[in-house]
Amino acid sequence: MLNFSSDIRYLKGVGEKRAEILYSLGIDTVGALLRFFPRDYDDFSIIKKICDCDFEEKVCIKATVITPVKEYFIRKNMTLYKFTVTDYTDKMEVTVFNNKYLAQKINQGCEYLFLGKISGTALLPTMSSPIIKESGNTGVSPIYHSTSKIKSSTIERYIKTALSAEFPPDTLPQSIREKYNLCDLTYAINNIHFPKTKKALETAKKRLVFEELFILQMGLMLLKGKKKQQSSCIINKDLRDEFFDILPYSLTNAQINAVKDCYNDMKSGYTMNRLIEGDVGSGKTAVATALMYLVAKNGFQSALMAPTEVLATQHFENISNTLSNSEIGVCLLTGSVTKKQKDLIKQDIKDNKYQIVIGTHALLTEDTVFNNLGLVITDEQHRFGVAQRGKLSSKGNNPHTLVMSATPIPRTLGLIIYGDLDISIINEYPKGRQPIKTYLVDSSYHKRIYEYIKKHINQGRQGYIVCPLVEENEESPVKSAEELFGELSQNEFADYRVGLLHGKLKPKEKDKIMQDFSLGNIDLLISTTVIEVGIDVPNATIMVIENAEKFGLSQLHQLRGRIGRGRYESSCILISDSKQKETLNRLKVIKNNRDGFKIADEDLNLRGPGDFLGNRQHGLPLLKIADIFADKDILKLCGMAAAETLEADPKLKSKENTPLRSEIISLYKKLNEN
Repeated sequence: MLNFSSDIRYLKGVGEKRAEILYSLGIDTVGALLRFFPRDYDDFSIIKKICDCDFEEKVCIKATVITPVKEYFIRKNMTLYKFTVTDYTDKMEVTVFNNKYLAQKINQGCEYLFLGKISGTALLPTMSSPIIKESGNTGVSPIYHSTSKIKSSTIERYIKTALSAEFPPDTLPQSIREKYNLCDLTYAINNIHFPKTKKALETAKKRLVFEELFILQMGLMLLKGKKKQQSSCIINKDLRDEFFDILPYSLTNAQINAVKDCYNDMKSGYTMNRLIEGDVGSGKTAVATALMYLVAKNGFQSALMAPTEVLATQHFENISNTLSNSEIGVCLLTGSVTKKQKDLIKQDIKDNKYQIVIGTHALLTEDTVFNNLGLVITDEQHRFGVAQRGKLSSKGNNPHTLVMSATPIPRTLGLIIYGDLDISIINEYPKGRQPIKTYLVDSSYHKRIYEYIKKHINQGRQGYIVCPLVEENEESPVKSAEELFGELSQNEFADYRVGLLHGKLKPKEKDKIMQDFSLGNIDLLISTTVIEVGIDVPNATIMVIENAEKFGLSQLHQLRGRIGRGRYESSCILISDSKQKETLNRLKVIKNNRDGFKIADEDLNLRGPGDFLGNRQHGLPLLKIADIFADKDILKLCGMAAAETLEADPKLKSKENTPLRSEIISLYKKLNEN
């Protein structure tokens, strides 16, 4: 007897070959197949009359075939089959392409259901390539994500077979199902695939969405509780005022409050696990420096890990300068440091000669040993997986953890992405930051834009031009960074120093170009989004973003944040030839807003969480059916339910919580794999 844990290759009709295809879709067991939910549905339950249909409307027509099926050879590999149907309110011509098998099944005088778009003319409406079913098959039919190697209909057939498998005990305890009016697992799985009615589909989806978000929140709450361990690094000496006095500038209230949140965590006797989320240029590094100062003065070491060597070097220089008059030792450990230098630095770290260690992934190597690691900070958290963060923390005895992100995340989404962390938000800009003027124009402005860039460069400033592609693509009319670099460096900007930067360059090449730009050896940098998490170049005052419609709003905001970091007025020019109203409205959100959190909310609203997250490593499993934005009301209920469940049974040891506990253990496994 098959059950949810049975290997998919043992399902009737699958076998070894098809199993390999299903494995590539993440379907390795019968249970995984049954949780491979439809991406959409064809609705045959609402029948419309031909005379009432609008052109380009997708409808279901119940009609009788009144002519024989005629075959037309158009060209090689193209055969059409045409016939006429009627529902006695009007006639409609149906065309089937290259499907002899389907055409042979159509019989004159028989009634069928036709689902498709209406086109043609008022005199003779037509429907091309409809889905055709026998007239008794009304209802809702599933559509699955498929590939060139496996069709949706094949997956549907396998799922019908899999539904006869033995179902496991329900993941959701009966008390939760009753309190939140949720159906059981068997009903939900059956009706998410083959709903008997629309109401049945809604009931099934509600339960499965709740289950997914509930288990995710339970896992994160347990993870947060697990991390709240006793810490050997207790910060007893409150030297915040001493640190503030050595700064040549004043911190904002938001920065001071973030330092206070972290200090309170670190003096509590339990490990701090906190996220500092701040807009581009809001001053997160100053907060991190304050914390490392406190930790050092209390006798412990800190490690700050950055995603790139250039960013690590920038942090090292800024923090070294800030603490130059203190007795705190600061060092830099990156991949480009020679082996001899690395060995010396690592020995000094081990001997506690350095209290602040700044670096890249080089900090994770086995031979990097700390004397007394008390605080771990990761910058641009989304560039690191959960496992990498944990590996650095394992070099100390339950050290405090701080993660920093300049990617504003809407609070709803933040509850999920950073559910294992407490959150502090820096929502003010330091004094002296110049506002960035943002313009939205089309490509007819290119000549004027180039003159404007030259004007800035001639005044001693620098600029960026950002492209969505690295190299030329025959299928896309969009100019690539390489193509634009070739054109501009030889023509418009032949008398200027032009650089090219993109993700396909080797790390050392990228670092060299960014370093040259930082030092002022490059006037104009043509780049892809690799500069999104870049370095602080106060002299850069102009940014042009080509084909701005190709970027997400938060990404555009991140890119724009590379300028306006000094005392000079800065400009960002978005170029788009799009005529779509929705696209232009989206770009106007960037043009008219400086607040990254407002932009992030709008971005999430417009694009949905899947696109918003992109391919970044948030260390969480992908949601299969829930939509964090659309299902935010259910998300709130899940949070309440998770808190109630853990309060009543903190270790989930009761009999009714056993299946739930198994699912959460599976979630932990996925978290660690990421």
